[in-house]
Order: sequence, then structure tokens, then C-alpha cells
Amino acid sequence: LGFLKGVYFENLLDVGSGRGVFLFPFIDAFPWTDVTSVDILDKRVELLSDIKNGGTDKLSVEKADICTKPFADKSFDVITLLEVLEHIPDVEKAIDSAVKMARKYIVVSVPSKQDNNPEHIHLLTKAKLTEYFNRCGVEKLHFDGVNGHLIMIATIEEVD
Repeated sequence: LGFLKGVYFENLLDVGSGRGVFLFPFIDAFPWTDVTSVDILDKRVELLSDIKNGGTDKLSVEKADICTKPFADKSFDVITLLEVLEHIPDVEKAIDSAVKMARKYIVVSVPSKQDNNPEHIHLLTKAKLTEYFNRCGVEKLHFDGVNGHLIMIATIEEVD
């Protein structure tokens, strides 16, 4: 949220919103911003749809797979992939879809070390994320870290 407070954006796509660990604080901090949440799990989509139906009118919720590029090119100023890439079998396809759908930034967080979560099928290092994003045409990457997690902000360069 700190990074987002320092940049201008009108909308955001949160991929793999899950139980809303990021989404709910985001909505609280940016209540004027249009946010779209996607998840592949029915129970997560249902939970987030209930929140939307409860009066959160700037929230859109869809069941979608990031790997299928569910939205048009350049649809979102910011795309967040928070604690999600380590779960996706085809990481590069997910990144490529996000790069195509983003206008300004992609914010990524991944575990920075092995853990005992059986759903984590990848350990994505700074070198691996750099390789994937570079192959998808993004070279402006900023890395940071917090307690067991790698944080990356990719700046999408618009080509005129």
C-alpha cells in the first residue's frame, strides 16, 4: 500500500485475491478507486462477490485465470500479483498476460525461501523474476524484501 500511495492510478486488478488479505485494506485506503478482483476458486469468488453485494460498489469480482489474459490489453493502471505466482504452473504465461493488461505497474510478492506449503510449486528468486519479466519485454524492475518475502515493482513502459 505504501508504494501505491506514492503513484497516480485510476484502477487496479488484484489477481488471486483469495480471502482479501490485500484487497480489504486496499479498498479501505483507496475507496474511490475502481478495483477488479479475480480468482480461480469458486469459494473465493463467492466471498468477494458477497462483499461487493454488501455495498462495495467500486469492486468488481470475476472468476478468471490470469494465464488466459481475461481482459483487454492496457486495461489496468496497476496489477497486483501478491503471493500468487508461486501457485501458478505456467509463471511466464501469467506474467506475459499481466504485462499485456497493465498500463503502468505490476506489483509482485512471492516467498523468498522454501516453506512447507504444498501449494507452492515454485520458488521465484530475483534472478528468475527478472528473467521472466525481461522475456516479456519489461526491464524496469525494482526489488525489495520484507520478512520472508520478495517484493518487486515492474514499471511498464508505454510504447507510442
